[in-house]
Amino acid sequence: MDTDTYRYRKLTEEEIEILESNGCRAEDWSAIEVAEDFVPKYVKDTVFYGAVSIGMFEKNIEVSRGFFKHSGICRATLRNVSVGDNCLIENIGNFINNYTIGEGCYISNVCTMETNDGATYGQGNLVSVLNEAGEGNVVLFGNLNSQFAAFMVKHFKDKEVKGALRRLIDEDIRLHIPDRGTIGNGVKIVNTKEITNTIINDAAEIDGASRLNDCSIMSSPNNSVYIGTGVICENSIVSDGSSIINSVKMQDCFVGEACQISNGFTASASVFFANSHMSNGEACAAFCGPFSASHHKSSLLIGGQFSFYNAGSATNFSNHAYKMGPIHYGILERGTKTASGCHMIMPANIGAFSVCFGKLMNHPDTRDLPFSYLISYDSDMYIVPGRNIATVGLYRDIRKWGRRDMRPKEYRKSIVNFDWLSPFSVGEILKGKKILEELRKASGKHASVYNYHGYLIKGSSLEKGIKYYDIALRMYMGAVIKNVVKQGMPGIPTTSVGQDKWNDLSGLLLPASEEQRLIDDIRSGELPDIGRVLDRFKEINDRYREYQWAWTYRLILDYYRLDHITEADIERIQHDYINARREWIAEIRKDADKEYELGDVEETVYENFISSLDNEIDSGN
Repeated sequence: MDTDTYRYRKLTEEEIEILESNGCRAEDWSAIEVAEDFVPKYVKDTVFYGAVSIGMFEKNIEVSRGFFKHSGICRATLRNVSVGDNCLIENIGNFINNYTIGEGCYISNVCTMETNDGATYGQGNLVSVLNEAGEGNVVLFGNLNSQFAAFMVKHFKDKEVKGALRRLIDEDIRLHIPDRGTIGNGVKIVNTKEITNTIINDAAEIDGASRLNDCSIMSSPNNSVYIGTGVICENSIVSDGSSIINSVKMQDCFVGEACQISNGFTASASVFFANSHMSNGEACAAFCGPFSASHHKSSLLIGGQFSFYNAGSATNFSNHAYKMGPIHYGILERGTKTASGCHMIMPANIGAFSVCFGKLMNHPDTRDLPFSYLISYDSDMYIVPGRNIATVGLYRDIRKWGRRDMRPKEYRKSIVNFDWLSPFSVGEILKGKKILEELRKASGKHASVYNYHGYLIKGSSLEKGIKYYDIALRMYMGAVIKNVVKQGMPGIPTTSVGQDKWNDLSGLLLPASEEQRLIDDIRSGELPDIGRVLDRFKEINDRYREYQWAWTYRLILDYYRLDHITEADIERIQHDYINARREWIAEIRKDADKEYELGDVEETVYENFISSLDNEIDSGN
């Protein structure tokens, strides 16, 4: 209901008499305004303080599936409250104070709802992620997405950038923050103890929460938020389509679109974006990018940056090594014993999509060998480079993430690029391949073991690593050429943007030069408001294929030692692409065969998976 244009009138003497006969009383009846079609018989046992506005009561409200009650107000105390049309407010144990309530709301068995002077609703809250004892580096506000948060974390040490961003965010908050707490249209709040200094947008449902304090619930009619039993949420923002249930305790956090936080999970000074799923464990100063997950009671996400990541426990090796069934990946702690007696440490979501792309736990000496395993035999640590490129698990991951995006297209604030081979990841693959080739050159092709910064690489593993990296390179170049031909893009790139280094801003893959341009434009004031900054992220993503072609064109010239690309070269690249895909599928099939031979997979599951690989070859050619 738009209270600025809605027409109210004073109560008539007859209406006041009816209200008083219904057990109602007011500090000042002249301060009470009602809709033109207000019917007093639907207001009972209610006390009014200050200025109160009440809409009409024409319709029934569905309080439970198939159970309707007529709209009205019963057994409540209201102070400085505006109530929209066709609301049902009943059994308010203490009071509702300083709130604007929209249309069609159901508020029942609530103790206290109140807005205090100076409320910020969790907006502008400065938290420190990645370093729980550090200075704040992420400002929470309603329009935050994973790119903006990653950008702040990365660049807040730059005082000019930090100052400019704070000014832009403060102005955005000032423009959008209400004078007092608001409840949107179609909101349901039942069996809840305390709601203080909290904005709750359209279609949200709060059922059994213990306390919401200084929060913004950014719900919407087609992408509603649900907050359930026992939840305590303070100084936090919850975005469209998310749910927080079963005694979650959350403080100083941001929850992005379509996230699920449940089952006693506790979080402080952390951010969660786009389809993250957390339960049972704990997060502190954690940056959980798109599709981060933690399901175990023993999991503590602290001071780390994650994306497309599943935090496992220290004892469920089978959950991480295999893979053909409907299971996920994660991390094994050092010292976890496998069936072979070795100790295995897997990188964060061994696969395409982690923030560090499987760079061996981000160890400073091993970061440049992506898609690899790190295995411990007693006191020796072995690297198995590139191994995860050709596994069942990666194959499943590539195909599942896009299908698991639960966000409606119109509510996708965070940008997520699902390309597992991109200028960013392929750039890391190029580095890894070069390192392995230099090791082989320095120690000889026939060495049984190679030493890389104190880590050991078996000779056979090194050769396979080069092979896996090369397969990925040929698949990537062929796929890009295929897309360029399909889209009718010009043979020679029309831009030089993207030719050099690429970065990952928590789901947005972009040229480093575009990130630097964004920094420069924020410093100079070229981007005068938050909307323009967010638009820039979108513009960069919209030009991804153009920038990708600029980078890939140079890669192709270097890889094939060409001056330019001819039709014959395109045919050669496409032929190499087909052969590389066949090699890749053959390696994945071997991996599936090993799992089946171990007896861990039912025959029908195995046969269906093999059939999907056969279809992969046909569709890829």
